[in-house]
Amino acid sequence: MTRYQHAPRRNSRLRLVGAAVTALVLAATGSATQAMAAQSTTQKPQSAKTPPPPVPTLTWADCQGGYECANAEVPLDYREPQGKKITLAVVRKKAADPAKRKGTLFMQPGGPGNSGVDFVRNNHAGLPAALRDSFDVFGYDVRGVGRSSALTCFDDARYTKAVTDAKGVPGPDAFGPALREAAEFNQACLDNSGELLPYVGTEYVARDIDLLRQALGEEQLTYYGRSFGSYIGTVYAAMFPKRVRALSLDGAYDPYKYAYRPYAYDRAQYQALDGSMGRFLDWCAADQAICGFGDGDPRGAFEQLKKDLDANPVTTASGGKANGYTLVYRLMFNINEGKVIWPSLGAALKKAQLRDNTSFLLRPPSPASFDFLGPNVVVECVDKEYPKSLRKLERNVTANAKDAPLLGPAMAFGPPTYDHQHATACVQWPAEKVSRYDGSFRAKGSAPILVLGTTGDPDTPYQDAVALSRQLDNASLLTFDAEGHTAFGRSRCATDAVVNYLVDLTVPASGTTCADETQPPSSTPKTAPPGTTLGELRNGVNERVERIGDAS
Repeated sequence: MTRYQHAPRRNSRLRLVGAAVTALVLAATGSATQAMAAQSTTQKPQSAKTPPPPVPTLTWADCQGGYECANAEVPLDYREPQGKKITLAVVRKKAADPAKRKGTLFMQPGGPGNSGVDFVRNNHAGLPAALRDSFDVFGYDVRGVGRSSALTCFDDARYTKAVTDAKGVPGPDAFGPALREAAEFNQACLDNSGELLPYVGTEYVARDIDLLRQALGEEQLTYYGRSFGSYIGTVYAAMFPKRVRALSLDGAYDPYKYAYRPYAYDRAQYQALDGSMGRFLDWCAADQAICGFGDGDPRGAFEQLKKDLDANPVTTASGGKANGYTLVYRLMFNINEGKVIWPSLGAALKKAQLRDNTSFLLRPPSPASFDFLGPNVVVECVDKEYPKSLRKLERNVTANAKDAPLLGPAMAFGPPTYDHQHATACVQWPAEKVSRYDGSFRAKGSAPILVLGTTGDPDTPYQDAVALSRQLDNASLLTFDAEGHTAFGRSRCATDAVVNYLVDLTVPASGTTCADETQPPSSTPKTAPPGTTLGELRNGVNERVERIGDAS
């Protein structure tokens, strides 16, 4: 096995002497009158006189399965392009048919925090033949993630304690402890990865992509990005609009809200997640025979189950504890699979109700999850600009919990993990944000960009895709009328549209709608139906392993 075949846990972190940090972590208490951490500063990376950064040299080596791996040296800080470097791990698989080759397809997973190297290796075989024939398929681990100087905040033991102590139904005094734990998380980030924190924002990621594009000899960028990968692609287009050949942005972000109005962005995400959960429970009520959970009142049963698990956690096979927070955490990710997984969710909830620890919804977050969650929090704290008022923070997280009663309270007052739980850390964020993108998202003068949105997306609300298509100067919106997260690989219609666009630059008419979601099967399926991800049944539990599914 080569060193790039699987992501090693806890790579040695980047050690750089003298990197600046401008503020100390707030030693927070529950009081909304405590002193705030110093305002983080955003500095533009390069002046007109700054020389361009050197293009990295890629020395490719076989890394099994027909893949080639290499390292790319890029500037740690683009304000000093000739200074310290950071090493990015990259992978590619060459086009299957050299006669049809059109160039390189960059594939960017969601997150932030997922490995782009693994994304390519896990998904290449399932890509449509037209993509495998036409492109060298390329991926890389972005700075601070996986093999590219992975950053660390809480260690595994501390993260395990955080998620074990969290509740599915937090009490009325949950804000203070949540604030203190977020401050501890921030301090751990400083202690373990402080030298890297200012430099992992998405502007620097986009600059890295442009250097990699040049290193691969591509005049323009061909790119598929899903979920957070859509934001990376958006920032690239905004910074380098003339270098865009084709960008497919699936499960798209509203970039303006994400970067400048994070509370509004968070609120919509809470509502989308709870909306998906509510529609699933409504289906359970309407089709009790297939769902198998709730005895005619699945909403009431779900609320009671969270409380029961909080009061009396289930012991897992490994000796851990699964409580109401565990249940909410797993649902937050696994509901992304769409209607096809609904019978499996019903069966898993019934098992949880019976205290059966084989339910995949009773698997606490693991070290594999923590490797994703730490960078997920850090990157978004660098990218977003939250107001520094603790009073405003408390009002907003409380409102989020109220607006999303099924899953929201556990997220709002839980430890820093996934998107919904970032505000308490980001408001207190202590490090510089020199790599944050703070410009326009118009991408004036770019080639046509394809934006995809799913109407019932629990992770990136459909209205985000609508907003992005309107903010971009030259974009076409394709709608997938379905439950679940993203469209490519889950819809034959959407998959064909993406392939035709990336290969032949054929842009579907704006307003095109695909409505071919796989409906809930009559029983829990054992294998993934064609055109679906169904990652839960295939992988046992969703640890944020990014799989597109059988999109051939």
